[in-house]
Amino acid sequence: RQTRARDQAQDDVNALFLILGLVSLVVGAIGIANVTLVTVMERVPEIGLRRSLGAARRHIAGQFLLESTLIGLTGGVIGAALGVITVVAVSAARQWTPLLDVRLAVAAPVAGAVVGLLAGLYPALRAARMEPADALR
Repeated sequence: RQTRARDQAQDDVNALFLILGLVSLVVGAIGIANVTLVTVMERVPEIGLRRSLGAARRHIAGQFLLESTLIGLTGGVIGAALGVITVVAVSAARQWTPLLDVRLAVAAPVAGAVVGLLAGLYPALRAARMEPADALR
């Protein structure tokens, strides 16, 4: 009976951390989308100049998608590193054996990059759809 209660408590804690992680991903996506959209608005003259010099819409979109993906990747790397450091530090302080899942440490930067890519879609499309004449005004 005690084992069942412990397993249930562990499942509840795991579910809580999963929800916390998903909320963090959504907040991160909103932040990346916001930063990328502000960047697009600040770089309207640059976008107009590039388009007037022959840059294709896909090149403009690709530039902003790359930037947002790199922001997400960087966040994922930093988050994974902080997570590993926290697990090791808490384990050392409590004299526990640290349990690290390497798959999660690798998945975090990948997830960050995917979230960054998805968050950058709208700003990138908005930048790509700008008409050169309008952007240069």
